[in-house]
Amino acid sequence: MRHKRAIPNRSLRVGDQIQRDLAELIRDLKDPRIGMVTINSVQVTPDYAHAKVYFSVLVGETAECEAGLNEAAGFLRNGLFKRLQIHTVPTLHFIFDRTTEHAAELSALIREANAKRAKED
Repeated sequence: MRHKRAIPNRSLRVGDQIQRDLAELIRDLKDPRIGMVTINSVQVTPDYAHAKVYFSVLVGETAECEAGLNEAAGFLRNGLFKRLQIHTVPTLHFIFDRTTEHAAELSALIREANAKRAKED
């Protein structure tokens, strides 16, 4: 039973390490489409074959950035091979994370509602 509990923890640790290493590797990319990227999270499949890499962009066009990152995925994966001490380095799939975008929209709606309520009072 103990073995089953260790697997999710290892998967999380591998995901965290991939997240840290990718942040460094992406900084070295020369692709002009890839702006200031933040890696928000990495979800690794149980067999370590694939990793979904959720990112946000501070500066740059999100669709172009996503395309650039996915085109560089093989290069980035090779960089991870040199850094990670695991047998299987997952194939990377970059996905734009809309969480921060949604949070900003909600904050704006809340501010707007509060301002409207203050005017009415």
